[in-house]
Amino acid sequence: MSVVLVTGGGQGIGRGIALRLAADGHDIALVDLAPEKIENVAAEVREIGSTATTFVADVSDRDAVFAAVDHAHEALGGFDVMINNAGIAQVAPIDDVRPDDVRKIWAVNVDGVLWGIQAAAAKFKTLGQKGKIINASSIAGHDGFAMLGVYSATKFAVRALTQAAAKEYAAHGITVNAYCPGVVGTDMWVTIDKRFAELTGAAEGETYDRFVGGIALGRAQTPEDVAAFVSYLSGPDSDYMTGQAGLIDGGLVFR
Repeated sequence: MSVVLVTGGGQGIGRGIALRLAADGHDIALVDLAPEKIENVAAEVREIGSTATTFVADVSDRDAVFAAVDHAHEALGGFDVMINNAGIAQVAPIDDVRPDDVRKIWAVNVDGVLWGIQAAAAKFKTLGQKGKIINASSIAGHDGFAMLGVYSATKFAVRALTQAAAKEYAAHGITVNAYCPGVVGTDMWVTIDKRFAELTGAAEGETYDRFVGGIALGRAQTPEDVAAFVSYLSGPDSDYMTGQAGLIDGGLVFR
């Protein structure tokens, strides 16, 4: 079918997306800082029956992101979908946030998405074809959460970039959308929960359980839940959708 690049593809949601899209028939380029992890996921993709390639890159490095897109195109013989999934969390009261904290999370969550948008759009234009760009936002991109102020700001920024890019690239046949997960049972949420415990005195697991308790569908989210929505965004059924940041959270934040 088509060639899809997934940043942050070595674990969690990124891995889930890669495996689902491989099952859909897409060939997968995996980008991450952890070579062993993406090689393991690449092996899983190949077991499904799709072709996979890997590229080690820091998404906060613009040149590295452009190189990753070039690699995907050269290794897999095409380039059709860019999924800017890589991201990091930061749990801290606003009073405690310092410049280095902001620079670190912004470089990955916002700059990394911006460079991914630029690199994908440039490749689509060079190839003279349509394409899809899909960005990772969050429920925290719709609601600002206490102790997650800067993280929330980065995810609001992803929504803004998604809307602006959708308007700028529509004439080129490039759609730009985002997905907004909620409480997903991944290593990121383990880290968030532990940090909340340190800051608030809550028992480990208590914050996670409290958030899950607010989900209308009554359970925590899985990477597969997110991947199913990204599958739609990656396929032809979403061709008339652009500039949107869809909530896929089981009913936690409503818009």
